Amino acid sequence: MEKYRFLLSGSGGQGVITMAILLAEAAVLHEGLIAVQSQSYGPEARGGATRSDVIISDSEILFPKVLQPNYLVAMTNEAAGKYMPLIRPGGMCIYDTDLVQPSRRIDAMLMGMPMQKAVLEKFHKTQALNICVLGALVTLTGAVKMESVEQVLKARFKPAFHEANSAALALGAELAKPFLSAN
Repeated sequence: MEKYRFLLSGSGGQGVITMAILLAEAAVLHEGLIAVQSQSYGPEARGGATRSDVIISDSEILFPKVLQPNYLVAMTNEAAGKYMPLIRPGGMCIYDTDLVQPSRRIDAMLMGMPMQKAVLEKFHKTQALNICVLGALVTLTGAVKMESVEQVLKARFKPAFHEANSAALALGAELAKPFLSAN
């Protein structure tokens, strides 16, 4: 298995770190893989820059930081501008078309979807945006199975959130499906 190197980025309050933790836990707890997750964020509680790295592998991981991601999630223009130049040639950038206008000057597949708009239409608030993004990310990369993410969501969140989390995950998968048939 090739190592999956993810750099998830956005601003505080968007659930970037939660998304990374869920991805790493799905790999370790339900797929029998090795994963590391690290994070950094600005001094602001909300609105500051946020970054979380996840590496998933079936063999030993020697360094816990992602220097050149295969996969970038950019949830703000600031994050896209800062981290898109780091993507490995041929990598993938997943972004929200309403929040990010990425540079076209990179050697990477650009996967833009109107995730925030879809979440607002379905839930009338943006709290589930990170789970929607996670659904798209898992669908496009195949790094872990969707069922593994579902199990982690059920273990981490109260039962009152299970239905909404499952719906948000499925929404992200649905938004990503057109990209699968295009490849």
